[in-house]
Amino acid sequence: MNSDGVTVTAHALHVPDPIGGFAATAAGELFSSVAPEPACGPDQAHTVLGRKGLLFKEDATRLALCAVHRAFALPPGKLTEPLPGAEHTAVVVSSNVGNARTVRDIVAEMRAGSAHDVSPLNGPNASSNVIASTLAIRYGFTGPNLMVCSGATSGLDAVRLGALLLRGQRARRVVVVGVEPDDEVARGLAALRPAAPGTALPVPLRAAAACVVLEPGGTGPRLGGVRRHTRPDDIADTLAPPTALRLTAPGAPGAGGGIDLTAHLGEVYGALGVVQLAVAAAWLGSGQPSGPGGALITCGDGEDGYASVRLDPAVVPALAGGG
Repeated sequence: MNSDGVTVTAHALHVPDPIGGFAATAAGELFSSVAPEPACGPDQAHTVLGRKGLLFKEDATRLALCAVHRAFALPPGKLTEPLPGAEHTAVVVSSNVGNARTVRDIVAEMRAGSAHDVSPLNGPNASSNVIASTLAIRYGFTGPNLMVCSGATSGLDAVRLGALLLRGQRARRVVVVGVEPDDEVARGLAALRPAAPGTALPVPLRAAAACVVLEPGGTGPRLGGVRRHTRPDDIADTLAPPTALRLTAPGAPGAGGGIDLTAHLGEVYGALGVVQLAVAAAWLGSGQPSGPGGALITCGDGEDGYASVRLDPAVVPALAGGG
C-alpha cells in the first residue's frame, strides 16, 4: 500500500478551555466552525465515559478516552464489550508531558517514605505508555500499541507511525490520539520551551485531546505522507500543490499566510499535529472548502524541527471537459 491509500475515516476534538474564548480570530472562527460544542474537563469525564473505570486515571488519560469515545460516536458510559472491529486495531498516542505530574508525585512519595507508600492503583500511571495501553484495554484494541514523545512534531510523528503500521499490514485500523494535560507540572515543563518566533513569552499550555482514525482505502479524506524539514516554510514539492486550508506551526505562518490554531487553543504541544489533522478533516467534511486542493498542515518548532502533511478531499472533482 502507498501513502495515498490511507484515509481518515473518523475524527474528534476534545478541547475543554481554549485561551481564545469568544474572541473573533481566524483560528477561533475555524475551530468554532468544526467544534461548536464545549468539551468537558477531565474532572467531568464521567459525563462522556461513565463513572466506572475512571478511579486513579490521570487527566491526560481521561481526555484521551473522551476523544476516542467521541470519534466513534459512542453513547455515554462504559462499553460492556469490545468495539466492533477492535481486533487488529492499533493505538498510537502522542503526548510529551502526559504523566509528568504522576511521576513527580510517586518520586516524592518514595523519597519521603518507601515504595510501600505508593498506591498500587497509581503505580501503573508512571509508565510512559499508560495512555495508549489504557485506550487499548478499555476499547479492546488488540493491535500494536505505541506512545510517541518526540517534542513539537510528536503529533504528526504519531500520524506517520500510524500510516506506517497500515502500509506494513501490521494493523487493519489505527487510532491516533494527541493529548496534553495542563496541570501545574505540565505547565511548568512547557514554560521551559523557547517562545515562538515573534513572541516574547511562551503561549500558556492548555489541556487538549484529539483523535483521528486511519484506515486503508475507505471514503474519508486522503492522507499524504508526513515529511520532516528544518524550516517552517521549507515544504517539499510533494506537498506544494494548491491548498484551500493552511494550518501552520506556532509563530510560523510561512509563505502565503495560514492559520495558527494555538492563537485560539493555547499551546497544546504534543497534541497539536493530531488536533490540526482532526480540524482539517472536520473542515473538509463540513462543506466549507471554497478553493482547489485540501489542507496542508505543519507543526514543530525551531528546536525540534518541523513536520508537514497534506489531507485532500475524499473525492477529487472531475476536470471541466473531462470524461
